[in-house]
Amino acid sequence: MTQPSILVVEDDMVLNQLLVDTLKNAGYHVEGVTHLAQARQYLNNQEPSLILLDGCLPDGRAADWFPDLMSLPPVVLLTAYGSIREAVNAIKAGAAEYLVKPIDLDELELTIQRVLENVALQKDCQFYKSQVQHQQSKTIVGNSPAMMKVYDHIHKVAPTNMSVLVHGESGVGKELVAAEIHRYSSRNNRNYVALDCCSLQEKLFESELFGHEKGSFTGADKQKKGLIEGADGGTLFLDEIGEIEPPIQAKLLRVLETGRFRRLGGTKDLSSDVRIVAATNCNLERMSQEGTFRLDLYYRLSGFVITIPALRERREDIPLLVDHFLHNHRFSRRINKTVNLAAMRELIAYEWPGNIRELKNVVERAIILAGEKPVISPEHLTFTTTTPKKNGFELSFDHEPTLDEIEKRYLHWLLHKYSGHRLKVAEMLGVSERHTYRLLKKYQLAESQDSRRRDLICLR
Repeated sequence: MTQPSILVVEDDMVLNQLLVDTLKNAGYHVEGVTHLAQARQYLNNQEPSLILLDGCLPDGRAADWFPDLMSLPPVVLLTAYGSIREAVNAIKAGAAEYLVKPIDLDELELTIQRVLENVALQKDCQFYKSQVQHQQSKTIVGNSPAMMKVYDHIHKVAPTNMSVLVHGESGVGKELVAAEIHRYSSRNNRNYVALDCCSLQEKLFESELFGHEKGSFTGADKQKKGLIEGADGGTLFLDEIGEIEPPIQAKLLRVLETGRFRRLGGTKDLSSDVRIVAATNCNLERMSQEGTFRLDLYYRLSGFVITIPALRERREDIPLLVDHFLHNHRFSRRINKTVNLAAMRELIAYEWPGNIRELKNVVERAIILAGEKPVISPEHLTFTTTTPKKNGFELSFDHEPTLDEIEKRYLHWLLHKYSGHRLKVAEMLGVSERHTYRLLKKYQLAESQDSRRRDLICLR
């Protein structure tokens, strides 16, 4: 975790230097200024952890800042004995604490420590409350050789501070692996924060990740701290990292290299000691070669790669997963349900294109369809694919095509089949709509549907 920084605003040069030296010796990063104007200039470029503010300065009084206290870092007011009323007003306006001159240096250190600890506790409380329900009853299940290899990688990389790239198909449980890395790391007493990179529009995503300043865009009526700040000292999980746009890729690279960033609309550099764990179902190396993903960011993220096998590659784990879902679902708690042998055979034989997420949905539907019956049978199973036991497909060519040709023709075919419905095409490809748009742009397939139908060459 980064060392707290303190801005001392005190016009008495002797006292200013004494406060600066005392706090530096206590292990803080400290900067001292003597005027409000200097403090404002400093705050335009830096954001300290705490401000030590004299109540009366040559170019103004602390009362001038009272309306802004809620948007500033925590403020400890330094006041003369005769100005206690002003100190009380500052507390009401949002100041964290006040100290009466002459300053007792031991009391100063204890007060600053208490204020910073309270701020940290408030941050932790906010994030823990939002994450507890999300993480409840989520755990990695499986003891197949493929999963034992994943466990081994998790336990080896977790104690380090290395960035990790988790790779695997959609629905294999990449977020669970990220959470386990955090759990077994030295950061497990700090926040674990997860963000889906393809769930928000670009501007909102940037605001969510880096935070924003008041007035930075329409609707930004107050300052907001981002998830990078919230994960300081902990772990930030970025799901589907391949979906972020190039401008945000550059900013994320800076965080990985320097720990520094700026809020949206901000001018001051902030710092955060955050570990990045990213996940993707895309080939980032290929995307880097195509110019859609920064190669330097790929190298930074892929220092350690954990590949999670698809469910069809570890079928021996399916009974364990089914049992886990049966005993951790709210609909099954009233009845101790089991799965009969015939149904389990079908579950094991199915190809699971949606992996564990699809298995969970199938089990939950089966629980509902079985009603009060204690045993789930094949009749209660509903699969996405109508021919679950068939594996593979056939292709025929009149020449030896490149991968780009095959990808373009298949995209063309899907566009025709689904009448240009981009979201449906994305679902069939198993990628996001944004990534599908990039592919259409790459192969210049964004022309009108009538034109697509005229030019269509079907796959055979």
